[in-house]
Amino acid sequence: MELLSETLVPERAREVKRAAREFATEHIEPAAAEYYASGEYPWEVLEAGMDAGLVAQDIGEEWGGRGFDLHQVLAIAEEFYKADAGIALTLQLASFGAEIVEDHGDEWQKEEFLRPVAENDQLTGLAVSEPETGSDLAGMSTTAEKDGDEWVLDGEKYWIGNGVEADWVTLYAKTGDDPNNRYGNYSLFIVPTDADGYHAEHIPEKMGFRASKQAHIVLDDCRIPEENLIGVEGAGFYMLAEFFNHGRIIVGGHGVGLAAAAIEEAWAFVHDREAFGKTVDEFQAVQHKLADMQLDFQSARTLTWHAADRVAEQDNAGYWAALAKTQATEAAMDCAERGMQLHGGRSVLTENRISRVYRDVRIPVIYEGANDIQRNLIYNQAPQ
Repeated sequence: MELLSETLVPERAREVKRAAREFATEHIEPAAAEYYASGEYPWEVLEAGMDAGLVAQDIGEEWGGRGFDLHQVLAIAEEFYKADAGIALTLQLASFGAEIVEDHGDEWQKEEFLRPVAENDQLTGLAVSEPETGSDLAGMSTTAEKDGDEWVLDGEKYWIGNGVEADWVTLYAKTGDDPNNRYGNYSLFIVPTDADGYHAEHIPEKMGFRASKQAHIVLDDCRIPEENLIGVEGAGFYMLAEFFNHGRIIVGGHGVGLAAAAIEEAWAFVHDREAFGKTVDEFQAVQHKLADMQLDFQSARTLTWHAADRVAEQDNAGYWAALAKTQATEAAMDCAERGMQLHGGRSVLTENRISRVYRDVRIPVIYEGANDIQRNLIYNQAPQ
């Protein structure tokens, strides 16, 4: 089936989309089942993605990247996620958070930290969520206190992609305590993972996205130079809000790719299987389920690409990003659920791709801001 057509994709993103599809077919799909079963970090696929120029290339050309824009990264996301969500997330997390340094960091920070990521010599990550706090960006408790010419970090971070593997992370911490300025109490820092007081370990195995590794980070009197502050002290919340508008469009692509995978599997299964003297796809109830999957998928994909236009133009970006993220990830859940129904008893076999998709779709509705939080944003930012 040709679900991820180029019709909605702007011309400038079509070449990289084709490259992503070719890479996914050659490197991600054949390895998906093995990495899902083992739960190992897919270093070989990541390195192949780097060689193909498809990893960390949203960083600008002046810093060693290819300068992919929002639409180009979205085109990559939907192709990679259709092939396998866990491996796809590993590839897309290789530069996660580095974009904040590019947008707000000093020139020396970009040269020392950003360039090695763009040139695929280093990995990074974004450390925001905490064990007791996920979507409440103004409720985090990890602190950064000034001590001479250093910042001293104390606290914990949770669900941090590449928290173990990364060379450095962009870390969000509390630097103020003004009750009248709740959103101005946070800042962002570059934290090398070999800094004294930085301790990270992998979170135990997940039910989905098993080829992607997340970490629990403990910061115990972790000291970093004062110049590792990104941008202005107290501006961290606002930097993240801007960053997540772009990120939620990409997560919309995650949902689109997963929904496409569910449809592809279900469609092939019912057309190849016979029951009661005819192929399963000849039953009207089956056709209606497949039709509903198409409705969910096409609606979500159209909205996601339209939202990408709005976010790129800074046209009520938070509203459109929340719409796309919510609609696409929930479409993926609905398509996976129907795909499981159409597979019948075989749906529960872990060897079948639909079972992996079904487990994977439970995760994007949570990360990058849980969908209930997105609904708050949609309501509060709806055009008046």
